Amino acid sequence: MAGPEIPDDVVFGDLDRAVRGRLRTLSKDNADGVGRHLVMVGRLLDQDPELAYEHAQAAVRRAGRVDVVREAAGLAAYRTGRYAEALRELRTVRRLNGSSEHLPVMADCERGLGRPERALALAQEPEAASLDADAQIELAMVVSGARLDLGQAEAAVAALSTPAVRASRGVLAVRVAQARAAALEAAGRADDAAAELAGYSAAELASAAGDVEEEDEVVVFDLDEADDEAGDDESAEEAGDDEAEHGEAADGADATGDAQGHIADAAQEGDA
Repeated sequence: MAGPEIPDDVVFGDLDRAVRGRLRTLSKDNADGVGRHLVMVGRLLDQDPELAYEHAQAAVRRAGRVDVVREAAGLAAYRTGRYAEALRELRTVRRLNGSSEHLPVMADCERGLGRPERALALAQEPEAASLDADAQIELAMVVSGARLDLGQAEAAVAALSTPAVRASRGVLAVRVAQARAAALEAAGRADDAAAELAGYSAAELASAAGDVEEEDEVVVFDLDEADDEAGDDESAEEAGDDEAEHGEAADGADATGDAQGHIADAAQEGDA
C-alpha cells in the first residue's frame, strides 16, 4: 500500500540487528519496505512527528502483527498527541511480547487523556518494579505530574524526592530538576523551586525541555524475543479512549524526553 516517500539512502540495514530479526516472518520485499519505514520513524520522531506518524502507519498497514511495528506506531502516536491511540498500540505491544517497559509512556498518555488516577494506577502495577533505573525515574516524573493534576502538590514533590530519583544523571537529572521545580512552585515553595534549577545553565534547561534542535538520529526499537502472533487488538477497557484522543497533557512530567532514550537506542548502521 502507498505510504510517505522514503529517501533512497534509507536502507533496511540501518535497523539494529534485533529489530531486523523481528521482521523475519515477513517476505523479503515486505520486510525491506517495513524496515525502511521504521528507520524513517526514528529519524523524524523529534523533528517532524506527524511525518513519523505517517511512516509508522504505513508500516502497520504492511506488518500490523509485529511488535516493533506496533511499538513504533504507539510512540509516534504519543509524540503527536494521539494519546488514546498510543495507549491501544502500546497495550498491544505489551500483549505481544510481555514487556512493560512502556509503562511510563502509557501512564503519561492517561494524563494526556485527563485521567491522572489511571496514570497512578499504572504506576502501582507490580511490573513497575521491574523497570530499569531510568524508566523508574521517568515513571516517578509522570506520578509527580499526576499528583499535580489532582492538586496534590506536596505528594508531587515527594514522588521526586526518593534517593533513586535524586541519583539521576545527565539530561535526565535536568528533567527531574525541572519537574521538581514545578512541584515545589505549586506547593508554594518558590525559593526551593529556584534553587532546584540554579545549578543548570539556560542552555541545559532548554535542551532538557526539548527547545534545542538536535541532530537527526535513527531510533531503534530493540525488544526481547516474543511470539509474533497478536491477541485481540483492543481490550474492553480501551473502548472509551478515542473520545479523548487529542486531549492535552497536563503540565509537569513528560515521558517523552529520556523515556524515549531508555526505549530507543541510537542507530547501528550496517550492523551485521
